[in-house]
Amino acid sequence: MKNMKFNTKAIHGGQENIDPAYGSVMPPIYQTTTYSQSTPGGHKGFEYSRSGNPTRSALERAIASIENGNYGMAFGSGLAAIDAIIKLLKSDDEVISTNDLYGGTYRLFTSIFEDFGIKFRFIGMQNADKIDEYVTDKTKLIWVETPTNPMMNIIDIKKAAAIAKKNNVLLAVDNTFATAYLQRPLDLGADIVMHSATKYLGGHSDVVMGTLAVKDKELADKLYFVQKASGGIAGPQDSFLVLRGLKTLHVRMQRHCENGKKVAEYLSTHPKIEKVYWPGFKDHPNYDIAKEQMDDFGGMLSFTTKGNSYDEAIKIVENLKVFTLAESLGGVESLAGHPASMTHASIPKEDREKTGVVDSLIRLSVGIEDADDLIADLKQAIG
Repeated sequence: MKNMKFNTKAIHGGQENIDPAYGSVMPPIYQTTTYSQSTPGGHKGFEYSRSGNPTRSALERAIASIENGNYGMAFGSGLAAIDAIIKLLKSDDEVISTNDLYGGTYRLFTSIFEDFGIKFRFIGMQNADKIDEYVTDKTKLIWVETPTNPMMNIIDIKKAAAIAKKNNVLLAVDNTFATAYLQRPLDLGADIVMHSATKYLGGHSDVVMGTLAVKDKELADKLYFVQKASGGIAGPQDSFLVLRGLKTLHVRMQRHCENGKKVAEYLSTHPKIEKVYWPGFKDHPNYDIAKEQMDDFGGMLSFTTKGNSYDEAIKIVENLKVFTLAESLGGVESLAGHPASMTHASIPKEDREKTGVVDSLIRLSVGIEDADDLIADLKQAIG
């Protein structure tokens, strides 16, 4: 069926004829490395599981479907997916990246790929028009994360796409925080959309994976080649878990959004809280852009305490009972993190503070528990 709406795609997208042998409703887990051939090259579409596996292929079609792409790829982690994108580049090429980004992405760019001669320029992208000023004849890729991690900055994907097209460079968007339920970058002009599927797509904190989706066949073929040649693939068990996660993405995201709003509004009125960063507030930078390019505002938020005390922030996250102090995000359970000492510890203090990642910043991944229990937990922890 063509033109399915999102909630239907999450369950059925790309899943036609998934098990011709027995008609299984869920894709079987093909836990195999290799496939029999009737004659050299005479196989049924799969020859070796690094280059292709039926369970992974079912997931890759599902990812393409929810992002309105034509091709999907699944990797062993979000960073493996980003790694594949950067491997499209050559020494002396340049990348323009948002300066407020996941610490692991920053580390991959600066500690690994800079040594191969690729240059990264980290800039503020709240005013997307500014990107154009940094484009040179060596620029090959613009890297956008929106909302950003952990400051929840909103970057105008349409404007970034227009600049990329004008200069004939690729635009890649990390869509982990919003997911395709809230935001579809390919429809807004991006060339590549990337997910840490570990987060909302898997949704149950039990799988590490990364995905890409694209529309263009030539670009897809290059990425499939890197996937096969570099080997950072997702395995069949993990592919099955993310396929299962996708089937409830829409109902989970709806509740994440509802709970995120309630928690953000509670914190914004708390006398001990200095600032709450959540894209749904009308005074949030680029709120108008968020309203236009997202269907809702998600379950991620960050906040700072009055006095900006490192020790006080640590005490709050230690005192939480329903929220779990842990790395990662996007699972059904609520998680709290302290970016300065956890996710963004690899970014120098001076650099992280410039983007707002101060000592007292606490990031919340608001889960799908009862919102009243989450608010009561924050109340007792903050005091």
